[in-house]
Amino acid sequence: MESKKRFAIIGVAGYVAPRHLQAIGALGHELVAAHDLSDSVGVMDRYFPDADFTTDPAAFGRCLGRQAVDYLAVCTPNHLHAAHAAQGLEAGADAICEKPLGIDPQQIDRLIALERTTGRRVWTILQLRLHPEIERLRERVAAGAADKIYDIDLTYITPRGRWYAASWKGDPARSGGVAMNIGVHFYDMLLWIFGPVERSTVHYAAEGCVAGALQLRRARVRYLLSIDARHLPAREEAGRSPYRCMRIDGEEFDFSQGFTDLHTESYRRILAGEGFAPTEARAAIELLARIRGAQAEGLTGDYHPLLRGLAGTPHAVSDRLNTTMTYGD
Repeated sequence: MESKKRFAIIGVAGYVAPRHLQAIGALGHELVAAHDLSDSVGVMDRYFPDADFTTDPAAFGRCLGRQAVDYLAVCTPNHLHAAHAAQGLEAGADAICEKPLGIDPQQIDRLIALERTTGRRVWTILQLRLHPEIERLRERVAAGAADKIYDIDLTYITPRGRWYAASWKGDPARSGGVAMNIGVHFYDMLLWIFGPVERSTVHYAAEGCVAGALQLRRARVRYLLSIDARHLPAREEAGRSPYRCMRIDGEEFDFSQGFTDLHTESYRRILAGEGFAPTEARAAIELLARIRGAQAEGLTGDYHPLLRGLAGTPHAVSDRLNTTMTYGD
């Protein structure tokens, strides 16, 4: 029987932390220490009410050594992920880091070097790779003709309120920009299935929206990502529900269900030594750094089919969505 592992978590007051707490508890392990600058951490009572907690970063650093932690879960803002993962390695623990592992590829390279010097491991959450439908798609593409090039349209609109721009998520220096903050798992999934990037073009970039095109080894991808509720299909605007749609060669690919236990499955594989290493996360981080630094080219070449409406009046996007796409939860 597997021995009970000792976990710590940094960023426990954040949005994604409950998924990590749930995974640790569901697999029968123990949270011994938690840290956040905010003390709004009542969620811990549902999972590990006896875990130590502090808002003091220095006190948490001392606690990591004193508690002999096996794993540090990192759920802090994006720009801190690499530094906090490094803190775990230096304290003698493996790190389990939320996406993105870093906001530039140099951070990933430094973690890889630190793994070698400390003998500890960094594992990153790339949960879409574990989604059953995504796994089946990858198998289907791998089994298909090697010279087949797929045509893909990816649309992801997930509304955020005014708070977003005022938070760290609205600051590209801390979030990595809107494409990284809401889309890194989609880009990772595309590269994992369809191969490396051969060309990247950004057609449109605004504070809450980015659209462009990718030429991958096995796919031509047109993408549009947005946090603007005005870009939702008209029938979804009232509820502000996220809109996810991926079309492959004109057919909608539905992966809207099956997200519930992906963090627990991620932890299960990490604890078995089968998680995703920094080398596997690097390609998407490098691509997103290129997208963030690119100059938008406007409506040139093969751009996303919704982009002409977006570049004109925002609600034209809703009209186009209503007439050309079906809604997925």
